[in-house]
Order: sequence, then structure tokens, then C-alpha cells
Amino acid sequence: MKKILETILVAVNGSDASICAFKYALALKKAFGSRIVACYVIDTATIRQLALSRIFVPDESEEYERNLENSGLRYLNFCVELARQKHLAVETSIRKGSVSGEIVKYAIELDADAIILGGVRTEAAYRDAIADSNREILKNARCPVIFVKPPLGEELYRSM
Repeated sequence: MKKILETILVAVNGSDASICAFKYALALKKAFGSRIVACYVIDTATIRQLALSRIFVPDESEEYERNLENSGLRYLNFCVELARQKHLAVETSIRKGSVSGEIVKYAIELDADAIILGGVRTEAAYRDAIADSNREILKNARCPVIFVKPPLGEELYRSM
């Protein structure tokens, strides 16, 4: 029989809210022994749109994608370090595509028991790209989605 919350996928995008969600996942790992996979998605779907609408020329698209990949590696390394500080191990992954599509697809590949997303407390954020991705993930995920609002993850992490 599969354990509750055996595998958890955390969408990391570098925002404070996603880091807070990752810290919440670490608390779940400590409580349930969960496998935590932090995933950063390079939004190549948006880069392609910008190139098609001629906002980016091909060289700019490639450079922007490289910059996003470097940022993603930094964020994921930061997550590994946060886990290490609590004597925990996590897995990381970088994917390319549409953020919501890749998170949903990866959750299926992992047979994830939950996806954890970071959320913000203000209504204004509901109009941005991260909020759009979060809504798409909520709509299309085949497993439960846990939406963590700051400062909950921060508080749990500090008390571990």
C-alpha cells in the first residue's frame, strides 16, 4: 500500500511564495518521510510566443532561455541547501515547456501524491503569469494540489 504523500512535486519559480511552499514541503518530508522533488520550468512556450511576435530575435531568445536556465539552477541549488540545513535530501529537476503543462506532466510521470504551489495573499497577483500557471495546474492536475500561502512554510521550516 502506498503511503500518504509519498511523492510530492514542488513547483519552484524563484518567487518568495514558491520558496515558502518548498519549505512547507520539507516539513511534510520530515513528518511523513515524503520524497520531495523540486522542479523549475524554463518557460520556452512564452519565449516562443515572444519570438513569433517578433519581440525577441532568435539570438535574444536563446540568451533569455540560457539566463532562465541559470536562474533555475540557482533556485534549485538554494532549495537543496535549505534541505541540507535541516539534514534532509531532496531531488531537483529542470524542465522546458509551458510551466503548467510541464508541472502536470511531470506529476503524472512521478506518480506524485500532491503538487505544492506557492501563493500570494493579495488579489492583485491574480493577473500575472505565475497566477495563470497556478490556475492551469489546479485545473489540470490529476492529484491534489496544495496551495501554500506565506508565511506558513517559513514558520514550519523555522520550527523544524
